Amino acid sequence: MNFKKTTPIARSSQHLPSGKLLVFIFPVLLLLNAGAFCQVNPEGDFKKLEWLAGSWNRTNVKPGQTGNESWTSKSPTSIIGKGVSLKGKDTIFAENLELRIKDGHIFYVVDGLDNQPPVYFKITQITDDSFVCENPEHDFPKKIAYKLTGKTLKATISDDEKNIDFIFVKTK
Repeated sequence: MNFKKTTPIARSSQHLPSGKLLVFIFPVLLLLNAGAFCQVNPEGDFKKLEWLAGSWNRTNVKPGQTGNESWTSKSPTSIIGKGVSLKGKDTIFAENLELRIKDGHIFYVVDGLDNQPPVYFKITQITDDSFVCENPEHDFPKKIAYKLTGKTLKATISDDEKNIDFIFVKTK
């Protein structure tokens, strides 16, 4: 018998066509190392929400009604808000709101509805002029999105079946 001597590298390349090994290994290495390159920085992302501070009057209300949201920076990791809807001088809806960092994540917290515990929506997307937060376990809404365009703010609450838009203009 005549055996041909090969090096381990030559043997391994005989089993996989040229380049196939790299095509397979490169994406795996990228996925494994993604955590090292994508560090979570909730404090840095939280600063992107500063545009929300101020008073916002709702423009798409039913006749005879008014609505507003007001937001104030409480600390570097908390912005508190209040949403109110009025019919004449009577409050028909009110909720306390807060954007806060908890356990290394940013949450939109809704409190004050029928003496129920606060509902936490985790922020899943954030830019310099928008954010999206979600709570798939909540009945409605499951998703809340805020988007600033100029001086107009559009807040949308939604689930898989319906959307409700709230349009606001900044007053101060």
